[in-house]
Amino acid sequence: MTDSNRLALLALHFIPGLGDYTIRQLVSYSGSAEKVFQLPKGKLLKIPGVGPVIAETISKANVFDQAEQELIKAKRESVEILFYTDKRYPSRLKQIPDAPSILYCKGNIDFEIARTVAIVGTRQATSYGKELVEKLIDGLVVHQPLIISGLAYGIDIHAHKQALVHNLPTIGIMGSGIDVVYPSAHKETARKMQAMGGLVTENPFGTKPDAHNFPERNRIIAGLADALVVVEAGEKGGALITAEIANSYNKDVFAFPGSVGTTYSTGCNNLIKTNKAHMITSVKDLEYIMNWTPETKDLKPKKKAIEIEGLNTEEKTILSLLEEKSPLMIDELSWRSNIPVSQLASVLLALEFSGIVKSLPGKMYSLVK
Repeated sequence: MTDSNRLALLALHFIPGLGDYTIRQLVSYSGSAEKVFQLPKGKLLKIPGVGPVIAETISKANVFDQAEQELIKAKRESVEILFYTDKRYPSRLKQIPDAPSILYCKGNIDFEIARTVAIVGTRQATSYGKELVEKLIDGLVVHQPLIISGLAYGIDIHAHKQALVHNLPTIGIMGSGIDVVYPSAHKETARKMQAMGGLVTENPFGTKPDAHNFPERNRIIAGLADALVVVEAGEKGGALITAEIANSYNKDVFAFPGSVGTTYSTGCNNLIKTNKAHMITSVKDLEYIMNWTPETKDLKPKKKAIEIEGLNTEEKTILSLLEEKSPLMIDELSWRSNIPVSQLASVLLALEFSGIVKSLPGKMYSLVK
């Protein structure tokens, strides 16, 4: 991706009223972020999800200076900005329908570690909850997973600290700007995490930790996790929201049971009672459900080689993307290949006729095995 197109893509994120889905639609149908700003209002209105207000806002947008300043800040603060189209963008997030179109990352983060576990819970963690976190992470060491949490008080920060104790990589998903560590009491832990992990947010620099940012943050935690473990939770709260989101993504959710009537066991017990979480009493329960064994932790499926002679450039591009990850939605294929959806449809049809690609429900495409 050219520097000018990256700047244009970042600029889209500073236009009021544009969400992740709309940004992906704009880029997919236009062919690139740069072309979005070149389209007349009439053509913008033909893009699904774009109404008169958004079209007018884009036509009059003056956000490139703001985007340039953001890039300067990122370079100064050693922050990596990842777009949905970047190869480094987490493959796990690309599988969720409401994936963030941009991520700010700081540290040494490997998003493609073979196993990931998110650990969440109440901010008012008890000694019982902290002990459960300690035993869980100690038992997970053999699998060398990435530990994910939200950097909050209570269970979250205890999970991060225990990951550091055992030299496991850990990332904190923030509901603020990457430069606004919240709570500030956790700045030192956040600094230490950057050696083997780090910090991640979808919010621009300077974003305050306002309440409405945290439910959005929770979908990133759920999306990055292979397994989500709720340690302690009240009847309501962010941990339960994260569990609900993880269930909607068909992720495996686990909850530790607690004493009946105990405030911070109510949420976990309800998750188990309503079949929204597997009951877990030790790491062995997670290993059994996830089919994790130390001997197989590094095994990855082999990708089938495909003969590409005789195919045109666009067809080769699509096959390369599907070899890297399959299945993919047509919007994602368009986004990553810079081929407009209208043009891409005929390319995919030709590949289907050749018996190389097959279409799946939900406008998804995969390689024919």
